[in-house]
Amino acid sequence: MEAVKLIPACKSYLWGGTRLKEDYRKQSDEATIAESWEVSVHRDGPSVIANGEFAGRTLADYFAACPQALGRVEAFPVLVKLIDAADRLSVQVHPSDSYARVHENDNGKTEMWYIVDAEPGSGIYCGLKKDSSAAEVRRLTEEKRIEEILNFIPVKAGDCFLIEAGTLHAIGKGCLICEVQQSSNVTYRVYDYGRRGKDGRERELHLDRALEVINYHAFEDKTCSGPLRCMPGGELRKLTSCEYFVCYEVQSQGELVLPAQASFLAVTAILGEGSVNGLACAKGDSFLIPAGTGLTACGRLKLLLSALPDIVL
Repeated sequence: MEAVKLIPACKSYLWGGTRLKEDYRKQSDEATIAESWEVSVHRDGPSVIANGEFAGRTLADYFAACPQALGRVEAFPVLVKLIDAADRLSVQVHPSDSYARVHENDNGKTEMWYIVDAEPGSGIYCGLKKDSSAAEVRRLTEEKRIEEILNFIPVKAGDCFLIEAGTLHAIGKGCLICEVQQSSNVTYRVYDYGRRGKDGRERELHLDRALEVINYHAFEDKTCSGPLRCMPGGELRKLTSCEYFVCYEVQSQGELVLPAQASFLAVTAILGEGSVNGLACAKGDSFLIPAGTGLTACGRLKLLLSALPDIVL
């Protein structure tokens, strides 16, 4: 089966900027783009196929017609985004599968952040500095002091973080991120600095539900990224894995070939230009490579690959 190139669904939120338009050629009628949902079958923002017999149809339509492209699963499990945080995001948390399926008719959300670029001094909040409680988090939130208990991490390009469901977190101003997450759109906003939306009202918070799903233990980093590994035509690095997906960074330096896998490969180009399985590729482009089809990356490219969690490259 052939690889398909994807057109993202773009989202404009008040904290978004212009980099995805100016540097990554994303198209939107809005002045800014906060997120481009690069590889998505989610009902709130499905990707559209740009080439081949399925051109103009959604990625969900493609999998409905070609379920073998998924591999051993029945539903596409991930959603890949590019995120331009021109301003800081809210302090938020995502629920587990068990909670989200009961209360939201959606999946939970464990996610991975790969730092594509970051302004000097930029960082993220990831989890709690110390063990806490629902009462303490509520009190600090109501006193507008929640940042005092959050674990701040300075970031630079190439850093990677696994953020499990239940982890309080926030992306800081000046971060450009590629996010790989469960296919879900459930976020509980805990604190938003008093910002107001286009309607002039303060944005809705979801503190009561958030307090039911937060992990109140001190943050424990389970990312477990590996070193760059040389291979013919380039380099490869495992970024992280969890029960939902595995992620790799691949750098081609000429022609790099990965064998066919028993899983789809979701591919997003972070830097460079060249081709992916014969399709023209520049930074910001995304592809779906069906299960049973290998990857051939030509040129000088930095790619992020996502697959089913038991795939070893």
